[in-house]
Amino acid sequence: MAELSKAQTAPAYPPEEGCYLRGNDYSPVAVVVILRWTREHTPPDIERLVRVAVESGAALAGTLQTENIGIEKIICNIVANPNIRYLVVCGPESPGHLVGNAMLQLSKNGLDENRRIIATDAPTPFLFNIPTDFVERFRKQITIIDLVNEGSTEVLRQAVWSCYQEKPTTFGKYKLYDPGAYPAEPLSGKITWKVTQPSLEPRTEEERVQREKAQILMERIRKTAEEKKLHKNP
Repeated sequence: MAELSKAQTAPAYPPEEGCYLRGNDYSPVAVVVILRWTREHTPPDIERLVRVAVESGAALAGTLQTENIGIEKIICNIVANPNIRYLVVCGPESPGHLVGNAMLQLSKNGLDENRRIIATDAPTPFLFNIPTDFVERFRKQITIIDLVNEGSTEVLRQAVWSCYQEKPTTFGKYKLYDPGAYPAEPLSGKITWKVTQPSLEPRTEEERVQREKAQILMERIRKTAEEKKLHKNP
């Protein structure tokens, strides 16, 4: 059997900071554990899932709280490592953010013209802070293994183990094996932080145009007020 191709990661990998652990850079799998609680109230069972994932051989394993900036960070870290070909999404779904649903629908459907994840029920699934080619690379590079609402460490270990196999191995509805590195250079980049409150952003192109017009009008009013002030105080 031919030797698997493995690749070097991008410089300064992983580029985004977050609540995750780093494991084997040549591993074909990363793990996301949904966090439906505040960070300071993370249950021990969730922390244990993250540790088990890395101990079982995951390249990266961490928690995810939000369906926008949180997902953007994950995308940046994964496309910076072509060796990652699977993303396990596990843990109890978040009833407020529905991050599990957002991840699955992003993988299936991508983004619409307004940078919204298509067909998700998540409330603010807008990815404004990363290039669209990062999103498309993410979708091409990885296969998502859906373990949403699964919290068993044994099931997670089996999922990670299956991704390492040389021959297709049955895991639930999946046939998993290590296909080697994605055949392209790693993408290196961080989120821009131009949009830190996606829920306040326009939802459609019409709303975006209206907001831009309002901003232009406000700028004109500001300049007019400054000119009047200068005339009064020469």
